[in-house]
Amino acid sequence: NNTLKKSSHIVRLDEVISIIVPDSFVEVVPENIPLNIVYEDKDIIVVNKSADMVVHIAPGNSLGTLINALLYHCGKLSNFGKPLRPGIVHRLDKGTSGLLVVAKTDDAYSKLIKQVMDRKFTRKYMAIVEGVFEENAGIIDAPIGRSTSDRKRLAVTSGRSKVAITKFKVLERFLEHTLLEVELQTGRTHQIRVHMAYLKHPVLGDVTYGNPHISLKHQALHAYKLGFFHPKTEKYMEFTAPIPEDISNVLTEFKKNR
Repeated sequence: NNTLKKSSHIVRLDEVISIIVPDSFVEVVPENIPLNIVYEDKDIIVVNKSADMVVHIAPGNSLGTLINALLYHCGKLSNFGKPLRPGIVHRLDKGTSGLLVVAKTDDAYSKLIKQVMDRKFTRKYMAIVEGVFEENAGIIDAPIGRSTSDRKRLAVTSGRSKVAITKFKVLERFLEHTLLEVELQTGRTHQIRVHMAYLKHPVLGDVTYGNPHISLKHQALHAYKLGFFHPKTEKYMEFTAPIPEDISNVLTEFKKNR
């Protein structure tokens, strides 16, 4: 009706909807960027992503991503998924390092996505969090949605939220911090970071949900173990990736001061 509406506007039958199509779209350009490849065959590729790399392309961020690097290395990825995220089955935030699998074929993508939905993926992380956990282990079952106070952040909320379940286990306690093993049961954006902040134990170095750390340029969160059934052979595969040097150095310092 020739007026801008908020996203919450409910469309009525007698209204006219106009859409402005941009003149240009983001182009996916292959780039020769080094990758830490853990496993690869004709169906899938498993990589150990560095913390400074973004997984997929987005407006304003069309170069230097994992997708750019994979397209150069593989030549082609699955066409399934969102247009700027070819083959991406699951993702890791920028600032989070570790393992993820990408589908090269449409069949591999479909079967891996089904495993994610059926919660058959094994996704375990190492996380250093602020404060000392009293519990040795636990399950966080708290829905996640957009924060009502800051739309750029996510939060535990009951309004317009999705189910989010995270398991955790204490691996080591320090004077003012705790090393956790965290396992995802669901895969919401920023899930571990939001859940830890909700418990008042934000991930160390998380500037969005916690506080910066002098020795880290990113959050102390690393996807160290990934397991799934191969989409072609149906055999279970499991991979591990060592903690990055900068996080390891922080742990060493905490142990000295304990």
